[in-house]
Amino acid sequence: MHRKRAVCLPMYFFYRILTAASMFFLAPYYALRGWRRGESWRGLRERLGVLPAEITARALPSGTAAGNRPGPIWLHAVSVGEVLAAGPLAEGLKQRFPDRPVFVSTTTETGQRLARERLQFADGIFYFPVDWVVPVRRALRAISPALVIVMETEIWPNFLREAHRRGVPVMFANARISERSFARYKRWRFLIDVFFRRVLRDAELFLAQTPEDAARLEEMGAPAGRVEVTGNLKYDSAPPELGAFGQWLEGQIRGQERWPVLVAGSVVAEEEEAVLAAYDIVQRRWRRALLVLAPRKPDRFDAAASIAAGGGWNVVRRSRVDMGAALDENADVLVLDSIGELAGLYLLADAAFVGGSLVPAGGHNILEPAWFSKPPVFGPSMENFRDMAAQFLAAHAGMQVSGGPQLGNAWVQLIDNSALRERMGKAALGLSERNRGATARSLDRIAAVLRSRGEAA
Repeated sequence: MHRKRAVCLPMYFFYRILTAASMFFLAPYYALRGWRRGESWRGLRERLGVLPAEITARALPSGTAAGNRPGPIWLHAVSVGEVLAAGPLAEGLKQRFPDRPVFVSTTTETGQRLARERLQFADGIFYFPVDWVVPVRRALRAISPALVIVMETEIWPNFLREAHRRGVPVMFANARISERSFARYKRWRFLIDVFFRRVLRDAELFLAQTPEDAARLEEMGAPAGRVEVTGNLKYDSAPPELGAFGQWLEGQIRGQERWPVLVAGSVVAEEEEAVLAAYDIVQRRWRRALLVLAPRKPDRFDAAASIAAGGGWNVVRRSRVDMGAALDENADVLVLDSIGELAGLYLLADAAFVGGSLVPAGGHNILEPAWFSKPPVFGPSMENFRDMAAQFLAAHAGMQVSGGPQLGNAWVQLIDNSALRERMGKAALGLSERNRGATARSLDRIAAVLRSRGEAA
């Protein structure tokens, strides 16, 4: 025990020196990026732990003693996927603990925008501090949370250490360890094992998605008594509404008799060509086919539009659509260069594809089309959704393909066979409904953690 402690202390010291040094590069980077994008200094200040006055005021209203009111709950969701998964949990927190302020933080700008759009009921939304001691201490002092909940498994040693020192329990909800992350851990285990185990001991509880995730967490050093399996929160998400743009597009599709409609969502770099090759196969059969192509990240919006146009297709970009006018009758590809609209558009799909799966990116959320009884088609790289993908394939609720030609053939098969499409769509919806319940189980464990700390729950 003493030897392990002796190893951990210099590693913590080294990590803190490293993060402090990185601040000299990160601060100018965030400042320059914010200036180029016309953003305010608020994001940079929040990353440095300086939170807006309206947030700190809600954390502890003026004239209120900290001991006389329930402490806030801080929910962290790194980016878009985590924000979407956090939605039901955040709503549940507000309903279960109505007297507690609930604050939400994100790491990415896209996650921040989506959180401000979808989680408006939160008492405050801000950027997560960089993992340097000074910003972390500032943010913890400003919020003074009774509990911090981190979505999935974003592990920051300084944040965990400082929260532990302040007596603030940190728990991980919807926790998972991907095959890639686990392989990386095992590769460097001889260097980081003792330190990593010490870091994980600072967490109060891990609520894992699957038994395999739980086993991996324990092998990486999470104390066995602090790891539980509660299921995947993403199953509890409600199908999103179509929205103003979606309603407009639905009217255009009907009015122009565009059919079939293909929705390729969360498409990442190097997948655009495969999706377009698949679309070409479909369009040879059905000239009025329309492809909605949704890049996963904003930095691919321009590239996706350029690649599609370079292939000879007539491209329309969502950002340039005038909803007071008609959709271009000759449009082949609609590039969805927006955030937060994709999930609802699966309702309009006759066939769907979920990206990040034809290349080694780990896959994305195949529940989004399933919510609308649309069987998802996805590629072989589903490490981030391995259990979900396996269930969909076993239930004949989805299709797995290896490339563009296979994707095109799968789309043709679904479009050409309405009975197959409906049967698989029904299976997809049924599977998503049967796996609900992770939110309720997570809320019960959250209440138990608060009670164990002497907090009202």
